[in-house]
Amino acid sequence: MFPNISNEQRRYLHLRLFFYSGRRVLYLAAASASIVSGLASRYFSAFLPKFIAVYAGDAIWASMIYFGFRAISIRTPLHTAALASFLFSVMIEFSQLYQAGWINELRATLLGALVLGKGFVTQDLARYSFGIAAAYLLDVFLLSCYSKRNATSIPSGRQATPDPCRHDPASMNK
Repeated sequence: MFPNISNEQRRYLHLRLFFYSGRRVLYLAAASASIVSGLASRYFSAFLPKFIAVYAGDAIWASMIYFGFRAISIRTPLHTAALASFLFSVMIEFSQLYQAGWINELRATLLGALVLGKGFVTQDLARYSFGIAAAYLLDVFLLSCYSKRNATSIPSGRQATPDPCRHDPASMNK
């Protein structure tokens, strides 16, 4: 496949391919978990605190959009995915101002209501911002943990940095 590269470079390429495909699976799993959490927040709303029952669904929906963008475009910078997710969410929210008969019939279905929403509410934009910011911060933390654990198997020539995901009591005394 790559005849003019060394075994070390070939190993690096295979690890990199695995790293990206593994991350894609994680993002799809996170998007799926967001879907389940969002549906659960609607279904079990009677058992949840009112604040969570009212506001969590929109934030979780926006986090699902973020994880979906990351799964589709794995190499896109995190901040670009967050911005794209927010813009997509804003477009969906503003599309709710359009009230043609055909799209209202679509919104009357369960899937249409979950994807397109039912009515324009400006507070939803703040909820989307919170959901995307939470997903972004979770992504930054988990991606740094995942990257640091795999960094030892990828030749880089850089000096290792402390892993924020592992607690080492000996390093606290330095």
